[in-house]
Amino acid sequence: MTPEDHAAVAAALLEAEKTREQVGLLTLKHPEMGMDDAYEIQNAIYRAKLAEGRKVIGWKIGLTSKAMQYALNIDIPDSGILFDDMVFVNGGTVPKTRFIQPRIEAEIAFVMKQTIGGENVTRADVIAATDYVAPSIEILDTRIIRADAQTGQTRSVFDTISDNAANAGLVLGDARHAIDALDLRWVGAITSRNGAVEETGLGAGVLNDPVESVVWLARRMAAYGQQIEAGHIILSGSFIRPIECPSGTQIHADFGSFGTVDINFA
Repeated sequence: MTPEDHAAVAAALLEAEKTREQVGLLTLKHPEMGMDDAYEIQNAIYRAKLAEGRKVIGWKIGLTSKAMQYALNIDIPDSGILFDDMVFVNGGTVPKTRFIQPRIEAEIAFVMKQTIGGENVTRADVIAATDYVAPSIEILDTRIIRADAQTGQTRSVFDTISDNAANAGLVLGDARHAIDALDLRWVGAITSRNGAVEETGLGAGVLNDPVESVVWLARRMAAYGQQIEAGHIILSGSFIRPIECPSGTQIHADFGSFGTVDINFA
């Protein structure tokens, strides 16, 4: 793909976000596109949002579980950018007109107290740079159709990365924990929709340890000349499958002693 292609696709995705009308599969229109193209499109969206006055507040990591990697035939995670207009209050309500096809995932969030970066970032570096960890919900949306009606082709990881890794919002729980106070591999959640349990999982589903997910992010960012900044929120990756959230949905994520997170969809 050319730089002009990247810019045109980014503009189309931004328009889809504003109008809530999805675009077609990028990989169907641009079968030659690869990972670098996808991140170039994401970066073009990033620059456009900054120009609109948005501020970066952190990063999300996706495709951290084996199940999701197998589903998309990829063996590495992906990442997206969190902006200041994506934050929803714990227990709040998402307006009906905000998203197209919202879904949620339960995750462990890291809030950083120190800037961290470089291709040699270690687990110890991430632990030292973390202010606290907290329960969280990531809200997903897709500005790209999930499947093409004519060909049956479904979204690939390149479509998803281009679409800011399908990120749309985040909700932080009220609880705060020191990162070394517990084994994050054993932090789990029972996630319910309208009072019925839909998904359960453990932190170990995220690259065996959510800390390793943040290590991966810091190293990947280094390849693009970026770093995790002090104050950033890092959504380390989901250990449950996405839960559909049509209008009228109430979500409750119970992380036990780690805390709870709630979000409603008008």
